[in-house]
Amino acid sequence: MARVPKLIPVSELRDDVADVLKRVQRSREPLVITQRGRAAAVMLSVREYERAEYERQILRALARGEQEIAAGVGHDLDSVLEEADALLNADES
Repeated sequence: MARVPKLIPVSELRDDVADVLKRVQRSREPLVITQRGRAAAVMLSVREYERAEYERQILRALARGEQEIAAGVGHDLDSVLEEADALLNADES
């Protein structure tokens, strides 16, 4: 079941930016900034943003692979493993 994101009004963010930033950095969860009662932006720690971007890259590569398989285009196992290693090594650095 999906978690309900934490909400914070922009006025609270404006009143105590340093504390809100500390909470976001400690938390692994996004913080939704509201303005006039509606979601206006999402705040994430840099660590969580980078993790999400990494996962998005992997998903794009998998989707591209599925499209290539459907189109009959193939790659040899060595080149696939080489690309996978490069992605994994990039995450570690």
